[in-house]
Amino acid sequence: MEIIQHLAVPVSDIDVALTWYGARFDFEIVYADESWALLQFANVALALVLRDAHPPHFAVAREDAERHGRLTPHRDGTASVYIHDPWNNAIEIMKPSPGAE
Repeated sequence: MEIIQHLAVPVSDIDVALTWYGARFDFEIVYADESWALLQFANVALALVLRDAHPPHFAVAREDAERHGRLTPHRDGTASVYIHDPWNNAIEIMKPSPGAE
């Protein structure tokens, strides 16, 4: 069984979204910049993304991510490729960083 690494929802302003979510929910901010933030909840991570910078999507962690296409490396040591289902929903296939659980 595979693991959903995170869900990504679009927001219009990362700082405003962090304030709104922070006033309502308990999570750890793993990363935040001007175009996205990653919030770690007890059971799953939630990415807040600017639509022009990142598509709304869900991400699945797979050791064989490269079989879905050319991977793009990320700052955190992961790499990924986006695919689309028949209904044009974006799915990020992520290769975990070395040493990640």
